[in-house]
Amino acid sequence: MKVFYSPASPFVRKVLVTAHETGQFDQVEKLPSAAHPINRDMTIVARNPLGKVPTALADDGTALFDSRVICEYLDAQSTGTKVFPATGPQRWAALVQQSLGDGLIDAALLARYETVVRPAEMQWKPWRDGQLAKINSALDQIEALAPQFGNAVTIGTITLGCALAYLDFRFPDHGWREGRPQAAQWFKVFGERPSMVATYAHDAPAR
Repeated sequence: MKVFYSPASPFVRKVLVTAHETGQFDQVEKLPSAAHPINRDMTIVARNPLGKVPTALADDGTALFDSRVICEYLDAQSTGTKVFPATGPQRWAALVQQSLGDGLIDAALLARYETVVRPAEMQWKPWRDGQLAKINSALDQIEALAPQFGNAVTIGTITLGCALAYLDFRFPDHGWREGRPQAAQWFKVFGERPSMVATYAHDAPAR
């Protein structure tokens, strides 16, 4: 599989962590890209009209997007570890956790775009505040759920781990751990997994 890659993207990291956990990390080729919400990378657009990362190319050339689809594809291809529970309450819990993490990331990206992409004279503080409120609500839910996670490695915990790591990376002053000891302790352990260490964005741009 080939994946259009951005080292700063939490959604790309989610795919790479899934590949690592399912034993396929070494089979993923990273394709350089310059995804941007305004100045779109036409190399990506040629395979995904939305022009977003991650966009993956299966071995037969089929384009796969977005991260949810790519992660489920990797899970289906795996002959060993699975991160999508097959049936029952565990599956629905993992999928809802994935949605929670994806939503947190979406809000964080929108908040960041408001200050680093939109011109200063066009920025709207109530918009950014609204996105930060979504982040805080999501964090409170993660705090409530964290005691249930244990050592589980599912698409839900992978997504939540990548979401919290993104806050550390792009919003270091947000202080999300304050008042959320259960989430903080869970992430401390989860963040040390080999899959998280291997996908740390050492080369991510500062912007």
